[in-house]
Amino acid sequence: MAWRRGNGSAPEYGEMGDRIRSIRQARGLSLRGLAERLGVSPSLISQVETGRAKPSVSTLYAIANELGISLDELLFIDARPAANGAGRDIELPADPVQRAANRKVIRLASGVVWERLTTASIPNVDFLHVTYEVGGASSPEHEFQRHAGQEWGYVLSGSLGVTIGFEEVVLGPGDAIAFDSTTPHRLYNAGTEPVHGIWFVLGRRSATFEPSPHAEAGASG
Repeated sequence: MAWRRGNGSAPEYGEMGDRIRSIRQARGLSLRGLAERLGVSPSLISQVETGRAKPSVSTLYAIANELGISLDELLFIDARPAANGAGRDIELPADPVQRAANRKVIRLASGVVWERLTTASIPNVDFLHVTYEVGGASSPEHEFQRHAGQEWGYVLSGSLGVTIGFEEVVLGPGDAIAFDSTTPHRLYNAGTEPVHGIWFVLGRRSATFEPSPHAEAGASG
């Protein structure tokens, strides 16, 4: 896992892994215990914690939910903890303008890139420029993710495949979508050029939601 600033400066490694290890240990979970709960290998968790592996979007969601924290708290140093009822009274960043040259960028496994479009992390709110490289997907084929919240997306270029439950659509430039994130879903590049889009997620973390990040959905995907 690595994130870099939008100006192309050198990536920084291990910070997210350090946070995962610290929170895991504070929860009294062994590395093997966390791996078993997530259904992944202990070596993968070890590599993520040492900054040597890029987890997929679905694995990141699974880690965050298992540890009881928001994804922002894993990805960004400046993240603020989400409060109960977040999304009703959203605290906006002090600096309202995010310049293109220095926005935070994180490259995930499977050819997915997120660029944060706010100057600071906002609890339970994601405002992102997303890129799905050719062959890129939010999760492996036939594996879906689900989490608390709602999502809105707008495609700028390319062809984005979206599977929600047993329904599948392909979005092109100018197309938009909105859906409940608790429904198992998968996003993937369905074309031969990178997909670029704008994504907004509200209420991704919920104290009462227990996700099944690898829900199977038959042959769809």
